[in-house]
Amino acid sequence: MIARYQAIERILSHMRDGDLVVSTTGMISRELFTLDDRPGNFYMIGSMGLASAMGLGLAIQAPNKRVFVLEGDGSALMSLGTLPLIASERPANLVHIILDNEAYESTGGQASISSQFDLADTARSSGYPWTRRVEDLEELESALLEVAAADQLSLILVKAGIAPVGGIPRVSHLPEQIRDRFRVAAQA
Repeated sequence: MIARYQAIERILSHMRDGDLVVSTTGMISRELFTLDDRPGNFYMIGSMGLASAMGLGLAIQAPNKRVFVLEGDGSALMSLGTLPLIASERPANLVHIILDNEAYESTGGQASISSQFDLADTARSSGYPWTRRVEDLEELESALLEVAAADQLSLILVKAGIAPVGGIPRVSHLPEQIRDRFRVAAQA
């Protein structure tokens, strides 16, 4: 398994200027904020389960930009109906990444059902043309390189461990600030 913080660092190393990121509520947004706070990040504060739907709409509205969705297994499980919708639309500029630690870590570490339910298989059977399940940094690196070359709707399921990093602050921007600066980045 990969430490989520390290996985996010690796994903960020593959970002290009102008790429947009929608991150789910909780620790994923907090870690993204700590690693690389930028106007092109939309932190879903208090909106668990909606990152993939927002990413889909954004990918359709901004076809000239790559859109990354970073969400956890809990968020993906909350919105399973979005997977076939995304697959039916097939935005080539959408990279959907699920950081699966088999838990609702931000609310106390309660177990999710993703240990019994493979979200990558679900995305594949929903019609995603390209999916990968990765369990170490080398596999993640390889998958990210393939995504960059693929130019098609992609999903990477990252098996991540629960490895809290101390001192991770909450996102300090107000929701209106996140919205306004992201709007400018999305239209650039």
